[in-house]
Amino acid sequence: MILLDAVGLAASRPGRPLFADVAVTLASGDRMAVVGLNGSGKSTLLRQLAGRVEPDAGIVRRGRGSRIVMLDQDAPLQAATVGDVTGATWDAAAILDQLGLGGKLETHTATLSGGEGKRVALARVLVEVGPPEQAGDHVLLILDEPTNHLDIDAIAWLEQRLAAHRGGLLLVSHDRHVLDRVTTRILELDRGRGYVHDGGYTGYLEARAEREAQAARAEGVRRNLARSELAWLRSGAPARTSKPKARVATATAVVAGGQEAAVREDRLDLGFGAPRLGDSVIDLQRVGHRYADGPWLFRGVELSLDPRQRLGIVGPNGAGKSTLLDIIAGRVTPVEGRVEVGATVALGTFAQQEIELDPRQRVDEVVAGPTRRPDWQDARFLERFWFDADAQRSPIALLSGGERRRLQLVLTLRARPNVLLFDEPTNDLDLDTLRVLEDVLEDWPGAVVVVSHDRAFLERTVTDVLVIDDHHPGRLVPGGMGGWDAARRARQAARAAPAAPATPGPAARTRTSAPGRSPSTVRRHLRDTEREIAGHERRRQRLMDELAAAGSDHQAMTRLGLELATIETALAAAEERWLSAATELETA
Repeated sequence: MILLDAVGLAASRPGRPLFADVAVTLASGDRMAVVGLNGSGKSTLLRQLAGRVEPDAGIVRRGRGSRIVMLDQDAPLQAATVGDVTGATWDAAAILDQLGLGGKLETHTATLSGGEGKRVALARVLVEVGPPEQAGDHVLLILDEPTNHLDIDAIAWLEQRLAAHRGGLLLVSHDRHVLDRVTTRILELDRGRGYVHDGGYTGYLEARAEREAQAARAEGVRRNLARSELAWLRSGAPARTSKPKARVATATAVVAGGQEAAVREDRLDLGFGAPRLGDSVIDLQRVGHRYADGPWLFRGVELSLDPRQRLGIVGPNGAGKSTLLDIIAGRVTPVEGRVEVGATVALGTFAQQEIELDPRQRVDEVVAGPTRRPDWQDARFLERFWFDADAQRSPIALLSGGERRRLQLVLTLRARPNVLLFDEPTNDLDLDTLRVLEDVLEDWPGAVVVVSHDRAFLERTVTDVLVIDDHHPGRLVPGGMGGWDAARRARQAARAAPAAPATPGPAARTRTSAPGRSPSTVRRHLRDTEREIAGHERRRQRLMDELAAAGSDHQAMTRLGLELATIETALAAAEERWLSAATELETA
């Protein structure tokens, strides 16, 4: 059943086109995501398709009998109880419980936090759609950033709910796990044009890479032709003085830089002079906190940040993750325990809340600050974050929500911190910015602490995880997200397994780490092993690349094959040592 068909859609905002000639067709069972840089018009396109705004051009046709239900990114709530907003039904109560809002039906919306309000708005939409087994195939569900402010368990539940939806699904999301597991097509908005890719997130990445390769090849051909044109224009008989100057200038510009980059560069150089961080960074000693006489959020938190540590803080909503980050930043004094901050620490905080900026100020003026005028260094820095010349001179009021979030990231990094504190950094940032930020944090010359529910972001950026939940009220689990999952699997297996024999078998003796080691010694061993694993993986990749390039050189292939086997053996041994140490630390 065709739910929606749109052709020739266009949108713009004052002084800037967003997209043109975009076509979308959605039928029952379709799962499409819209991706693109912040400010490319993703949310505008969703509102056009939902009928909430009129397109500048084009036509939107809705199938007979179809119904559209939309979650807007800025979904206001009426002044009422949560139950009045969602409906006081069993389905609403069950959905709210899955979203971490159990028992909130009688709570007034005016008392909710921003994140809680977003989850109530999502619950309202899911209640309106109805249970998957009853909703039918005539409902088109449109969701704009539905995973913002959801914890990891809630996101996993939402994935299952969306996968069971029998109608059509159209969503904007930065969560790559959701995109990979839920969607089957991707609509990419890139510099005003729309590209549809089959195969979900993986298919989109492959098709985009191929498009960029083709664009690079076409750009090479175009420049070669321009060089020939330029050589002809500059040569010839001395008497020929009427050569069109405009053609000479155009050809020179093409050779020098091209009319437009074939693809957007995904490189940002952010190692720009952060002060050196000493050995003493931030230490938390037996820290605990609660508000008024309420229950303890956490107690006994011990943490000693290393100068290059990559720490993720995870746990369910309401567990106190942001509070702990505020304690680390010095904005909140803990009820118990001590916090010591090193003399060389320069903090940079990227908070969930959007910072207050004068909407009349220009982007470059905000970055330059109140004491000087914007200069070429500010311009170059902003260009690295895809604020072009027009966007740099735009007032803040004309930026989209995602662009303001990206500007907030610029301001955080422009302050040259050596300890970065991120509170849900992936909310409202586009996928391109996230990929670049992940690469930047890998080489960042200081410590990084991240509160996030974005599994892909955590998997790529953190090496240790501090868990705040009922089982771990502030316990450090080394090995990043993989280490946390491994530790959880080890606990589940230990609970399910029968009692161990009095004399351990060979396998048990192999997996047992050296007894009596302190937790700090084990953590240091884990970090050393992680670096060893990373080195083996890089070497393995280089050998595989050399094998692919060896062609029919059998001697080289034999030599490289032997080296690859050696590296594989060393890598397996290092991974075994890592898992053994992680289990030792978890059970200590």
